[in-house]
Amino acid sequence: MITLRDVEEAYQAIRDAIYHSPCVLTQSLSQMTGCRVYLKLENLQMTGSFKERGALNKLLSLGEAERARGVIAASAGNHAQGVAYHARKMGGKAIIVMPEATPLNKVISTRKYGAEVILTGRNYDEAYEEAVSKQQQEGLHFIHAFDDEKVMAGQGTIALDIHADGIDPEAILVPIGGGGLISGIAVAIKELYPRCRVIGVQTRQAPSMKSSIAAGRIIPMKSKPTLADGIAVKSVGHLTFAVVQQYVDDIVLVDEEEIAAAILTLLETEKTLVEGAGASTLAALAYHDLGLQGKRTVLV
Repeated sequence: MITLRDVEEAYQAIRDAIYHSPCVLTQSLSQMTGCRVYLKLENLQMTGSFKERGALNKLLSLGEAERARGVIAASAGNHAQGVAYHARKMGGKAIIVMPEATPLNKVISTRKYGAEVILTGRNYDEAYEEAVSKQQQEGLHFIHAFDDEKVMAGQGTIALDIHADGIDPEAILVPIGGGGLISGIAVAIKELYPRCRVIGVQTRQAPSMKSSIAAGRIIPMKSKPTLADGIAVKSVGHLTFAVVQQYVDDIVLVDEEEIAAAILTLLETEKTLVEGAGASTLAALAYHDLGLQGKRTVLV
């Protein structure tokens, strides 16, 4: 299981190549929710997502020969772009397998960053199976989107940004898909701020982590169409599941209508356009009683 030290080492490794995104206090959302709300604006990263952090940390852990031979990943978009962008910057080759229904703009962006894109499968899971097969055939290094300790630690550097900004959070809400983001953040936050509540957010259309935690074992689930496609996965990671079991205080499920309303609220009040997955944390805070009135609350 990863530790705070792993996250700190990742922070030192990637900090010169990753934007220290602002974590801003928002008066409008604070008034709306009754909390002191901060937004961690990871949408301002070069590729528009926190996924860069984990991808870069993993790439840095590989040797030059491994990077030169090539890496491969399966992704519906954000992880793909993070791997492609940093692999090219480091002089390596990247192959990304994406589902056939991946939005065209994400396919174009991934190719723009220098990756070879293979479109196959009806969903992430089928794309993942193809990527694993190709990795074995060609001897490439696979970069998992979430179930990898280097990736988890890289995503966790968000918590060290927040710590460096001196915010002293009392609660932090984090979207959950496979669990890589919340795993890294939770390990670091709970060590730095033991009393801080770590709350995960999933869509009701893909509640794989909440269902697995409730059952005490990983339960693969068939996800349904959702606005929060970035957190719609069939099965959570084995590594991430163990971390969430130990460090995450609660997991909230949000509806599609709540996600849509949160996207619109962020656009209208904060002039910030975010994906459904990113808006899920505001949906949870705005439409569910989490007992956080007056608390310093960070939305990731």
